[in-house]
Amino acid sequence: MINFFLNNRVLLVFVTPFLLGCFSVFSFQPYNFTIINFLIFPCLFSILCYINKRSKNKYRKKPYLINLFYVGYFFGIGFFLTGTYWISNSLKFDDTFKNLIPITVILIPMFLGIFYGLGSLICGRYLKYDFKSILFFCAAISAVDYLRAKVLTGFPWNIWAYSWSWFNEIIQILNPIGLFAFNLLTITFFCIPSIFFIKKYEHKGLILSFFLAMFFSNYIYGNYVLNNNKIENQKNLKDKKYIYIKIVSPNFELKYDLSEKEISDRIKKLIMYSGVEKNKKTLFVWPEGALSGKYFFEIKKYKNLIKENFSSNHLIVFGINTLDKEENKFFNSFVVVDNNLNKQFEYNKVKLVPFGEFLPFHNKWEDIGLKKITEGFGSFTKGTINNTFSYSGINIVPLICYEIIFPELVQKISSQKNLLINISEDGWFGDSIGPYQHFSKSIFRAIESDSYVLRSANKGFSAIINNKGQIIKSLKNNESGNIEYKIPIIEKKNGNKNDLIFFVLLFTYCLISLRYKKND
Repeated sequence: MINFFLNNRVLLVFVTPFLLGCFSVFSFQPYNFTIINFLIFPCLFSILCYINKRSKNKYRKKPYLINLFYVGYFFGIGFFLTGTYWISNSLKFDDTFKNLIPITVILIPMFLGIFYGLGSLICGRYLKYDFKSILFFCAAISAVDYLRAKVLTGFPWNIWAYSWSWFNEIIQILNPIGLFAFNLLTITFFCIPSIFFIKKYEHKGLILSFFLAMFFSNYIYGNYVLNNNKIENQKNLKDKKYIYIKIVSPNFELKYDLSEKEISDRIKKLIMYSGVEKNKKTLFVWPEGALSGKYFFEIKKYKNLIKENFSSNHLIVFGINTLDKEENKFFNSFVVVDNNLNKQFEYNKVKLVPFGEFLPFHNKWEDIGLKKITEGFGSFTKGTINNTFSYSGINIVPLICYEIIFPELVQKISSQKNLLINISEDGWFGDSIGPYQHFSKSIFRAIESDSYVLRSANKGFSAIINNKGQIIKSLKNNESGNIEYKIPIIEKKNGNKNDLIFFVLLFTYCLISLRYKKND
C-alpha cells in the first residue's frame, strides 16, 4: 500500500498535498483542532524530501522542480479553498455577481496557492531527512506567509500562528516578538515530529526535549503575564482610572437601498439597544454597516432623534460613508459624533478590500459593467493617515472591518494609553466560518498592542477583549443587544514595533541550514 502511494505521482504530488491543505482549516477557529498541524507539516515535509530524493531516478524524465512546485501549490489551493470559501458568500447580495460565485471559489485559492508553491520550490530541492532541512523548510514557509501578508494589498489571513487563538497563555509571547516571528516558531514546533523520519540521528530525544521545554516555559511565562495583568487592571478600576463604554450589535439584515423610513427605524433600534443613561458619561460603539450605504450628510435629517435621546455626556462611534465634495472622493469612514450629531472625529479606511471596496484598474472593469461588491458605483478612496482620537485620557485607535488583520497598523501606534476600536459588518459572510476567523484576529492585536480592543459588528462577533487577549464579554454571531464595561486606562508597557525579530530568526534558520549543508 505504501509503495503504491509512493509510486503514484498523482497521489503523491497532487491529491495528498491538496487534502492536507483542506484539513488544515480544522486547526483554526471555530474548530481549534491545532493538534492536526503536527501531522500536516511533517507529512508535507516528508513528501518534499521524498520527491527530491527520488529526482535522479523516478522523476529523471520529468521536470522534477515543477513537481516540487505542485506539492506546495496544491497544498495552498486546499488550504485557501477551505479557509476562504466564505468570501464568495458576499456575492449573493447583488444579482450582478451571483454567477461569479463558482469562479471566485476556485480563482482565489488558485491565485493564493502560488505563494506556497513558490515556498516548496525554493526549499524543496535542498531538503532531505535531516534537522537542518526541517529548519530550512520552516523558514521557507514562514517567508511566503510574510510575503502574502505584504505584497499587493496584503492578505495575512490564517497565518499559522492563529491556530493558537484559543490558548491564551501560549500567545502572550506575541507582544515582545510580533506575529511573524511567532508564526515561524509555531511552524517549527509543528514540524518537530519530522525528526522521527530521520534515521540514525542520535539527537532526537534532545531536540524533542528542548522544544517541549520551550513550550512549557512559554506557557509559564504566559500564565505569569495574565495573572500580573489581572492584578494591575483591578487596581486601575479601584482607583477609578477607567472609561465607561457600551458596544451595540443590532443584527440588522444586510440590505441595499434603504428607504428613509428604514433608516429612521434602524436609528431608533440602535438607540433602543444602546440603553442610554443621560447622566452617565459613556462612549457608545455602533458597528459598520448599520446604516448600509448611506452618507453622513444623508443622516443629518435624523439629528433630532440623536439629540432627544443622548446628552452632552455621550459620544457615539459608528461607520458611515463620507464625501469630499471638493475633490469628488468618497470614503468608508469611522466617525465620532456628539449628541447634536456634530462630527468630532473622522478616520478614513486605509486598507480597502480589493473588489469589495475598490476595483484595481477600475476604469477597465467598469467599462464591461462590473463594480465593487459593496453598495454603489465607483471605488472608495483610500485614506491617507492613521489618525487617532483622544478621549478622557486615552487614545482611540480606529480599525474598520478587516483592518484588524494587519499587525502593521497596530505596530505604528506611538502613544502609550490606547484603546483599539474595530467596527465591522460580517453579515456579508452569513453563518460561515468567516466571522469566527475574523474575530480571532482581534485577540492577537490586543496582545501585540497591550491594549483593550472593542469590537462592534452588526452581524458577527461583538466583544470586549482585554489587553492580554482575554474575552471579557461578547455577543455571538447573529445575536443582538449591547455589552457594557468599565475599561481601565492602562499604559502600554511594551510591544513589537516592527518585524525585525522575524528577520533575525529567519536569517538564523538559514544560516544554520547553510552551515550544516557545508558539513554534509
